[in-house]
Amino acid sequence: MRPDGREPDQLRPFEFERGFAKFAEGSCLLKLGDTHMLVTASIEERVPPFLKGKGSGWVTAEYSMLPRSGRQRNDRSLMKPNGRSMEIQRLIGRAMRAVVDLESLGERTITLDCDAVRADGGTRCASITAAYIALYDALEYLKKNRSLKKNVLKDSISAISVGVYRGQEVLDLNYDEDSVADTDMNVVMTGSGKFVEVQGTAESDPFGADTLGRMLKLAKKGCDELTEAQKQVLGL
Repeated sequence: MRPDGREPDQLRPFEFERGFAKFAEGSCLLKLGDTHMLVTASIEERVPPFLKGKGSGWVTAEYSMLPRSGRQRNDRSLMKPNGRSMEIQRLIGRAMRAVVDLESLGERTITLDCDAVRADGGTRCASITAAYIALYDALEYLKKNRSLKKNVLKDSISAISVGVYRGQEVLDLNYDEDSVADTDMNVVMTGSGKFVEVQGTAESDPFGADTLGRMLKLAKKGCDELTEAQKQVLGL
């Protein structure tokens, strides 16, 4: 039995609140169980120096956890990017760029700020899933202002955690499960069912190909459910 009584293949209850941040070009608050991630999308009419003059845009991300988003207070001075935060925001940036036609975006940058309001496991995956909604709306903003004429998004994207908890493969680990899991993995997938990134670690016992296969099957089920919910929120 899982700590919260869910079935092994069951996501935590979730909901999207589109347009949560009034002044951002795009935003989304995703409540996934007791993990609440707020993602805002901001547009700048410039690109990093390494892209200047190349006719290509850029999508990047920043990630942080608010001081009492977790079980203990994070000092605000520690909210500056550390090793963990840098690794997570690079993952988010890579994931989002995988579904964006950067040349069609033009020489502009979209920054996705991902902030954990409440953290109970799976914050990086929730960031990616919410970031897609925020990014979609930022691009719609550009279209409405006639700054964008081409379709930029090549696919949708979502992410979910899977792992081995007490000998059982499970979907969408919360903190109580993640903190003692034998294996934990983060899986990023496109709406068309292709893998963008798989991050998996055996915390104690190594896992075999059969276990990996079952975890990936669970991840696909979870991402399929999130993708369908994204479509409903966006009216697609």
